[in-house]
Amino acid sequence: MKFSRLALVVGLSFLAGCGASGDFSDLRAYMDDVRARPKGSIEPLPKFQPYESFTYRAASLRSPFQPPVKIDVVARQRGAAEIKPDESRVKQFLEGFNIETFEMVGTLRNDRELYALVNGAGGVHRVKVGDYLGRNHGKILVIDDSKIDVMEIVPDGEGGWLERPRSLSLKERS
Repeated sequence: MKFSRLALVVGLSFLAGCGASGDFSDLRAYMDDVRARPKGSIEPLPKFQPYESFTYRAASLRSPFQPPVKIDVVARQRGAAEIKPDESRVKQFLEGFNIETFEMVGTLRNDRELYALVNGAGGVHRVKVGDYLGRNHGKILVIDDSKIDVMEIVPDGEGGWLERPRSLSLKERS
């Protein structure tokens, strides 16, 4: 009980000390200074320039990370009339992707034929000889345990077509 009376006396003495000083001259001086300032002295917000969007137009050009193709104009191959892609054929799913995005990751064999496993286009796909791969009408000619041989038909730039051999090597696990 003595402790509670002591705490009450100390608390009342603090409250009495807070109310004893009635000097608010510094607060009144500050408020007079604020009221004396002219109205509208706040600077307006700066004008912001609207954002101008950028459209990337080089998506169809050669990748800057691939070396440029050197073409010798004199020794350049010309397309043959008998070489052309079969446009009436129904396109396969893997023809919608660039052949550089694929990598061979393995093979499967059953009693009739050998299949290759290629990683790309969002997953691992099973392909066989005769299937098509890549955007340049690439037909799979040979599947080996270590590589896939593909023959692409590409335009020669003068209205004809050229056959271009390509290989996908087995990617070793690292």
